[in-house]
Amino acid sequence: MSLTFSLAHLLGGVILLCGFLQLSQRRLAAMITLYQTEALVLAAAAFWQGYAQGAVDLYFTGLITLALKGVLLPWGLREIVLRFNMVRAVETALPMALSMILGLALIGIAVLVVLPTTASALSLTREDAAIALSVVLLGLLLMIVRRNALAQLIGFLSMENGLVLAAIGMPGMPFVAEFSVALLVLLAFLVVGVFLFRLREHFDTLDLSGLEEIERRGR
Repeated sequence: MSLTFSLAHLLGGVILLCGFLQLSQRRLAAMITLYQTEALVLAAAAFWQGYAQGAVDLYFTGLITLALKGVLLPWGLREIVLRFNMVRAVETALPMALSMILGLALIGIAVLVVLPTTASALSLTREDAAIALSVVLLGLLLMIVRRNALAQLIGFLSMENGLVLAAIGMPGMPFVAEFSVALLVLLAFLVVGVFLFRLREHFDTLDLSGLEEIERRGR
């Protein structure tokens, strides 16, 4: 059982570290690499939880995560970067150091919220839930502090990774729910991809601060 706990926590910790390091990156290529690493480790976590829980459906979750988030979505993100020639650093709404301090604070809040409220649950489930909530909050913070639409999309995808991490750490989670989430993420990626192309076509930029300026002028 100790090996189950240790490896599950290690994989969850790597996912959390990737989510935190995204806050320190200003180049999209590095953010995509961290997201891909996060997704690959999430797939490994799903495989391990499938073995530890004796749940065959988690192996299918791992395969979907590996194919969709570990390969397909990073490839699509890199194609968008190449198509739009977005090699420059993206703008941030907050200084990098402040963003990382806020990230640490959100991790602390997640731990303080989850662990006391799940005192009766299994230790593995409690700690996985704390890590998963931290990943979700870090993804939300990334969406807030980045002005670039593609960087915000990466934050959204990272949030979804946190939700999947929480799902695979809870015994009895139906596979149909995880599969539905994966399909919704793919659909959202396609819709946002079309939005990005249209945004670049009309405004020649993916910086959403320009849209805010247009909205203010319209008022």
